[in-house]
Amino acid sequence: MVKKVTWSPSAELDFSNILTYLDENWDSSIADNFIELTFSFIKQIAIYPKLFPLISKSKNIRKCVINKQNTLFYREDKSNIIILRIFDTRQNPTKLKFD
Repeated sequence: MVKKVTWSPSAELDFSNILTYLDENWDSSIADNFIELTFSFIKQIAIYPKLFPLISKSKNIRKCVINKQNTLFYREDKSNIIILRIFDTRQNPTKLKFD
């Protein structure tokens, strides 16, 4: 069963910030590739929620490495997948907080 995917406000902001950075510093095709790759992983997660490793059993948070610079964190509940963050791994890890 394919689960519904929702985004937290933090994940939406993360995604927007990454796309802005890519548009300003790279080529628009790089941003397009990132969007395509991200949504490809999200489709996989919606079908197979347990595909990626659990990093916090108590909070039920899983980690999906999108590419070397970006990691997607998500949580599964009974009927939904919640995208919690899309974290730029070049940042200080102490900035990684979950809503």
